[in-house]
Amino acid sequence: MQYSAIMPGSWGGRYIILEVISGRDLKIPSRRIPAGIYISIDVDSSRRWRSATGFLSSNESMAWGDTVTISLDASPALSVEIWASFEFGQMLGSGEIIGKIEQPWIDLLDHGDEPFDISFLPVHGVHPSLTLKATVVHAFDDQDSAQIDSNVERQIARDTDAGHAQFARYVLSMTVSHLHEAVQHFRLVLEQCPVGHPDRAAALTNLAWARLKGYIQYNRHDIDSITSLFRDALALRPQGHPDHPLSLYHLTEALNWRYRKERTAFSIDESAQLYRELLHLCPEGTYLRSIVAGTEGVDYVIRACNKLPKDASDKAIHLRRVVLELCPLGNEHRLKALDRLAWALMTRFNHSGNIDDLDEGIQYSREAMSLCPEGHSERDSYLNNLASSLRSRFNHQGNSDALAEAIALYEEALRLCTVGHKPRDSSLNNLATVLLTRFNQHGDDDDIMRAIDLLREALALRLPWNANHDHTLNNLAGALQTRYDKMHSEEDLNKAIDLYRDSIRLMQLDDPERHKSLHNLSSALCSRFTQTWKNEDIEMAIQLCQQSLSALHSLHPDRYFGYLRLQEAYLSRFRMQHNLDNLSFAIENFRLASTHPTQGFPCRVESALHWVDTAENYQHHSALEAYQVCLDLFDKHVMTRSTIISRRKAATDFRDAQSLPVNAASCAIRYDDLLQQAVELLEQGRGQQWTLASRLRTPLEDLELISPEQACRLSDINKRLSDVQGSACSTNQAAADRTAVQYRKLQEQWGAVVAEIRNLKGFSRFLLPPLYEHLQVAARHGPVIILIASRYLSSAIIVPTSGKPHRVPLPSIALADLMILKDRFGRAIRHASRMHPAETRTDLIVLLRIVWEEIMLPIVNVLENDLKLKRHSRIWLCPTAAFTSIPLHAANPFMTKADRSKGPCLEDLYICSYTPTLSALVRSRQLMKKRVTPSFVTIGQGQPSAGKGKALLAVDSELELVHKLVPATANRNTISGDAATRAGALEALEENTWVHLACHGKQDPMQPYNSHFVMRDDHLTLLDIMERDIPHAEFAFLSACHTAVGDKETPDEVIHLAAGLQFSGFKSVVATLWEVDDAVAKHVVEAFYKYMFHPKEAGVMDCTKAAWALNCATHSVKTKVPIEQRMVFIHIGV
Repeated sequence: MQYSAIMPGSWGGRYIILEVISGRDLKIPSRRIPAGIYISIDVDSSRRWRSATGFLSSNESMAWGDTVTISLDASPALSVEIWASFEFGQMLGSGEIIGKIEQPWIDLLDHGDEPFDISFLPVHGVHPSLTLKATVVHAFDDQDSAQIDSNVERQIARDTDAGHAQFARYVLSMTVSHLHEAVQHFRLVLEQCPVGHPDRAAALTNLAWARLKGYIQYNRHDIDSITSLFRDALALRPQGHPDHPLSLYHLTEALNWRYRKERTAFSIDESAQLYRELLHLCPEGTYLRSIVAGTEGVDYVIRACNKLPKDASDKAIHLRRVVLELCPLGNEHRLKALDRLAWALMTRFNHSGNIDDLDEGIQYSREAMSLCPEGHSERDSYLNNLASSLRSRFNHQGNSDALAEAIALYEEALRLCTVGHKPRDSSLNNLATVLLTRFNQHGDDDDIMRAIDLLREALALRLPWNANHDHTLNNLAGALQTRYDKMHSEEDLNKAIDLYRDSIRLMQLDDPERHKSLHNLSSALCSRFTQTWKNEDIEMAIQLCQQSLSALHSLHPDRYFGYLRLQEAYLSRFRMQHNLDNLSFAIENFRLASTHPTQGFPCRVESALHWVDTAENYQHHSALEAYQVCLDLFDKHVMTRSTIISRRKAATDFRDAQSLPVNAASCAIRYDDLLQQAVELLEQGRGQQWTLASRLRTPLEDLELISPEQACRLSDINKRLSDVQGSACSTNQAAADRTAVQYRKLQEQWGAVVAEIRNLKGFSRFLLPPLYEHLQVAARHGPVIILIASRYLSSAIIVPTSGKPHRVPLPSIALADLMILKDRFGRAIRHASRMHPAETRTDLIVLLRIVWEEIMLPIVNVLENDLKLKRHSRIWLCPTAAFTSIPLHAANPFMTKADRSKGPCLEDLYICSYTPTLSALVRSRQLMKKRVTPSFVTIGQGQPSAGKGKALLAVDSELELVHKLVPATANRNTISGDAATRAGALEALEENTWVHLACHGKQDPMQPYNSHFVMRDDHLTLLDIMERDIPHAEFAFLSACHTAVGDKETPDEVIHLAAGLQFSGFKSVVATLWEVDDAVAKHVVEAFYKYMFHPKEAGVMDCTKAAWALNCATHSVKTKVPIEQRMVFIHIGV
């Protein structure tokens, strides 16, 4: 193509290539939001060229880059128009004209090849303009980049354009006749677009928009019909239609204006939900996006929603979620949106007990707090809100960290609310109530006294006409009643009753908190009844509870408290009248409270424990049921904790919880001698920490054969749960919350999958507490002897290889006797450690004789006479509670016969092993199927770093000795000195099947999971060991102190280093009960391995020989090793 410069008068046969580059300041006369903007240019007398329709940008500019070729013969002047289109898809009419200009070409061609601007008449005070570029050519190839339109128009299009023109005139002049004419034109068009017509959506929209302006300015037209028109148009433009976003916007405008004028909440609710969709459909930088995201768009909707009355219905919470989604990070309204959603969730939680609401409410309250730095004018309010959520978490879950954090936040809020500060009364009230909660936990008198002072100050600020006066009366009454329970001042109790009555009198009948005052007054009247025995008090107490319950729906969490108070009242009346019906009513309310599904586990466990006590005290037939309910609840409560350490803490938070398993078993024994059930209850309640942790390591081979898909799903969830547990130690509270929520969600998934698995044939008991028939597998190679000591009885249960269990009463040794015996053993061991090896250990001999005569002899008699157990057979001791601190294996009569021979001790008669639980022994036996080529590692650390213990001079020689005794057929390795680090030891444990460990061992009495082996650098802790899964591991010899010493607070949990190794995969473990003298212990070690690998030449490594080898070793070194250093070693496992 050839280009040339020409002069006026020589245009014949010439063409202009006109490029429409861009436009700016493209304001719409009618102020209506366009779907797009296009340019129209006359090509000749019968045709017009039209550019592509593009989105108007947020700064009211537009870029095209389209070109048109125009014959100078046919079109001597440039005729260009800017149009706003209200349809991005199929257009109805031309739209609304923004500007029009005609200009001779001679005025435009002096720019050469450079772009130039043309300006149009002003619109709303601003001149729209276009940037063009014109090039003269001799010929053209007819390849215009847009389309050529015929100037022939349909009548429907002319009517639509006339309507747009009249509407623009109305907006510019505010002459109502123009609006009326626009509506008439648009109505006429709609009549010509029946259902099914391709332009019906556009016709509906145009009419609705004009009528909406009439509604806005003059309250003309019915807003319902206007909204209906917009809805019909939207229905014709579903998601994916190019005009769907604009139709959404039109409907939101109608809804917003309806809300502005009529304050209909449902309108702004729907608008918010439409905006959520609309924002995602409006590209950044577009004009529609700027309007939608502006102050009159989404900002208006957010502000309006935040002003709606507080509501905790499901629908309202859905709206709050939508509003929060409309407030991304950095949005000025996000703080209020977070606060409103958190409040709604917490309110719904208080009425439903849904833990998801609680967790979410705390999450949003934490974020709100993060947006309120120090100095923020409303910081005290958000502190109070977060603290209240955390207090609810403590009440529901028993999380003591949540209580401590709540108190700290309330304290800060009160400091910000100085005297004279308007919301000080709320801060006073809130801090007082949480101090009462802490007082009920720890009994610190300072808390109750301060709480009462704070509530009295709050009451002084909340005068009788204050909306919260009645609730403050109730809280002050509760504080006085709590002080009465501690200090028994009748004045406190009577004042509390008066305040409760005043509170109820002032409350509206529909007050959502009224039921609390009712059952609180009931409790106070019940307390007074126990002092005065006035029948009217107890009758009123029962009536108040019944009123309280009738006000609550069946799943309201607070029904629990109604049941609790009703139980209290019936039990009090029973104690006075001795009518068994009252006892039955009390027990039924215990049952209802303990099993109320929406109340938190801590409260339900407390109720079940109280039920147990009551049933035991009055010998009620429900005692065994109460124990079972309690154990089930306890298991579920502990499982809510995401870390091993927090589970142990949860297990120690309840009074007498450590004695629950043995008391349950003794109950089964006392009621109809239900020995099998006693064994099942013991197993369910003991070693709970190990049982819960082992669920994630359950072998799934059998399940894979039946349902590979379910096995795969469970395996995946188990792994994710293990990962979450390993990462749940964050000090950041928000991060810790997220981890806990993630753990809970995974637990729910785990529970759902396990429930499905239990529907499979043969898996109905999958991961349920085992039945006796399954537990009896533990006794396959010898009887298991369970020793029980409770406040009700002392007894042993022998689980034989086959057949029913045998009970062995131990009438001579009560629980109190065992506690004394335990203390005497501790003193005797300490005393013996200071004695010369040759001296007689008289104290120990006396104690071991007691163990023989009062504990083990009755058991031996049953083994020999009833079970006909052969001598030197294997037996497993499974001590519970107080028995765990007694060296049962060392029981000895120290009796000389007539022939001057010594009478046999327990270890002369049988090969003794220990097992923490029957399930632990069963698991170890199951894992024996996965044997691999043995490898042996000796790990020793005799020179720990400074401050970690004295040097152990005999360690290196012990390691060398063991290395020599291990068969040459085994892959042998030694790690010692600088190589014996925490990481090195862990790696060795994972890579070898047999381990001998010689070093310092420390039992942590405060936190047993921190018990450890002392390595060169860091400690190798029990937690480190538990996190390893080593199914191929077989045997470990722990030549270190205190490796089998349990936790004093939870002895039945058997939390010690040896149990940790067994849990990680070691089937057979030799461990120690107290301090080991390394110089003397090596004699036992040498003898043990000689017997273990005899004959050495055979190269046989069988971990099931360990108990026999230890028995032989301790017998063979009697002349070299004093008794306390022989009996310190015990065998655990297969």
